[in-house]
Amino acid sequence: MKKILLILLGLIVLVIAFMAIARALRRPKAGVQGNQLSGTSPERAGRDLSRGKCSGSGVPYKLSVSPMKLEDFSIIIPYGLVVGNHVTPIDHQYFSPKNYQSPRDAYEVRAMADSRLVEIQPRTNERGTEYRMVFVVSCTFLYYYDLVTSLAPDIKAAYDNGKGIFNREVDITVQAGQVIGRIGGQTLDFAVWDTTKPLTGFVVPEHYLEERWKLYTADPLDYYTDELRTLALSRYIRTVPPISGKIDYDIDGKLIGNWFLEGSDGYRGLKDTDQQNYSKTHLAFVPNHVVPSHFMISIGENWSGQFGQYIDVDNTPDPKDIGVESGVVKYDLIMGELVGANGMAWHNTLETGLTMRSVQSVAGCAIVQMLESRKIKFESFGQPCTAVSDFSRAVKIYTR
Repeated sequence: MKKILLILLGLIVLVIAFMAIARALRRPKAGVQGNQLSGTSPERAGRDLSRGKCSGSGVPYKLSVSPMKLEDFSIIIPYGLVVGNHVTPIDHQYFSPKNYQSPRDAYEVRAMADSRLVEIQPRTNERGTEYRMVFVVSCTFLYYYDLVTSLAPDIKAAYDNGKGIFNREVDITVQAGQVIGRIGGQTLDFAVWDTTKPLTGFVVPEHYLEERWKLYTADPLDYYTDELRTLALSRYIRTVPPISGKIDYDIDGKLIGNWFLEGSDGYRGLKDTDQQNYSKTHLAFVPNHVVPSHFMISIGENWSGQFGQYIDVDNTPDPKDIGVESGVVKYDLIMGELVGANGMAWHNTLETGLTMRSVQSVAGCAIVQMLESRKIKFESFGQPCTAVSDFSRAVKIYTR
């Protein structure tokens, strides 16, 4: 009997350990964690994001080198895309490779400036291991990459000796243009962080403690040398300011922006949810990342329990105009696609002047009502709004 109890106890310990590992692997962690954001100084925010491995402040010099060679990538996708389990606007740009069918390590990835590489986080999936890398120029000026498919030999050696299991703490001095890894067959994630200029379009910044770097996402063009700025603009596809994209659309008292299921922990979602499903509790009404004249309705869990991104058939009423006084509002949901000048669906080609059109038939209906300035009730149905009279008992409450 005692032996059986010991075995059961061992199994319980293993289960607890597995759950802890699963939580740790969910998403990148924002350095030192805390409970408060209000009153945090720019330097303190930068120290948190760099795990204390930073010095100085401001922009001592600008980024001068593209993460990928001009001949290796085709376009730069702006901040703000919503797709799949990325229910709220994505906080990084994408450098799209010239060839999505290339081998995984086909292209060089380079440091953008003399800087310190302070963190490398590995994630392993069915394709192999990919790396997220944080670089520090000063305590208030940082940039990062993600989805790097391999590390340069010197970086890999330092990584192997780094501290930590999931997020490797390193401190490697790199020079502008230095090859720090390679990528291929997929996009390279990239963003700039400036902790002196926190975003103003999140009504409750504390909701983003899980990924606090979002609050400092900055327009890369403001941190480029003139030469690099010209190069980057030659690959931009968005023409409406801000042309680098935007992620913070909240207007207090209006529907536009991000919402989180009542009782969940903001961006983090429900406790102990896995990496793929943390955003099931998210909801967003935001402009399209390339054609912001069209708004997206991005749902963490639609009528069939799936993630979904839709446009409204008539692109009206605009979420920025919806308030408590608007009452119940219905949107006929339909899939949308970006279209090029030739009238054909756009597929990651270098082109500006893209437009949005609806495709197929109406997929469903979304009903929403603002109950208070920071509280709404929302429900989606797998049928047109003409067939939906009101909320059902399955209605959910979202807050911010």
